Amino acid sequence: MQPIQTTSSVPAVQLPVMMVAELQDSLLVVVHDLSRLDHLLAHTMENLMERFTTVSANLADPELAQSKELDAVRSNLRAAVTELQFQDMASQLIIHTSKILQGCAYRLASESMGSEDGEAVPFVEEVPERPNPVTQDEMDAGSIELF
Repeated sequence: MQPIQTTSSVPAVQLPVMMVAELQDSLLVVVHDLSRLDHLLAHTMENLMERFTTVSANLADPELAQSKELDAVRSNLRAAVTELQFQDMASQLIIHTSKILQGCAYRLASESMGSEDGEAVPFVEEVPERPNPVTQDEMDAGSIELF
C-alpha cells in the first residue's frame, strides 16, 4: 500500500477493494452484535426489575415485623433498584458507538468504491460530534445528571 497524491494535495492510501469490503462487513457485524447486546441488557433489566418489585411487595407485607434488619434489607433493595439505571446509560453508549461504526463502514465504502449511477446510498445519520453521550460515571440515590 503506497501513499498516492491526489489532486487536492491530501495524502491518500489505496486499499484493495476486498480489504475494504471485509472491513466494512466486520464493522457492520459489530454494529449488529452491539444491537443484540443492547436487547439482552434491556431484557435482563426488565427481569431484574420485576423480581425486585416482587421482593419489595413481599417486604411491605404488614405481617412482617418492623425490625432494623428488615429496614436494612429494604434500604439495600432501594439502592439496587437505583443502580439498575446503568442499563439506560449502557444503552445510550451502545447506540452512540453503533452510529459511529455504521457511519465509518458506509463512509469507507463510499470513499473507496464510490457509487454507481442509480445505486442508492444507505442513509446514515451524521457521526455524532460528542465523543460520549453519557457523562455520568457513578450513581447515588437522590442525584441525577441530565445530559
